Amino acid sequence: VQLQASGGGLVQAGESLRLTCAASVSIFSFNTMGWYRQAPGKERELVAIITTAFTDYAASVKGRFTISRDNAKNTIYLQMNSLKSEDTAVYYCYAETPRRTETYWGQGTQVTVSA
Repeated sequence: VQLQASGGGLVQAGESLRLTCAASVSIFSFNTMGWYRQAPGKERELVAIITTAFTDYAASVKGRFTISRDNAKNTIYLQMNSLKSEDTAVYYCYAETPRRTETYWGQGTQVTVSA
């Protein structure tokens, strides 16, 4: 299983980015998919999760970020609007199989938001 993350970049505060995470297998193989981020000197933070039934977000991004999935493309997305400097981090997508028997990670994509 491979997860290919892309879409990061350098933007100004208030702008938007969309991250993409493409899986090499059907995403129905996974119970949960989502995005973590890690900023320099900080612990890894769960940003958003998605299943076939629901989505959930960290309080710090709720109302600004939207996670979605395209089952036909085996891809999940993270639409990030109204970006803030504190959103600067490396973003990692992940996928977890049922009963958490396996967790897979993408390679990370850098998001930098200038104030």
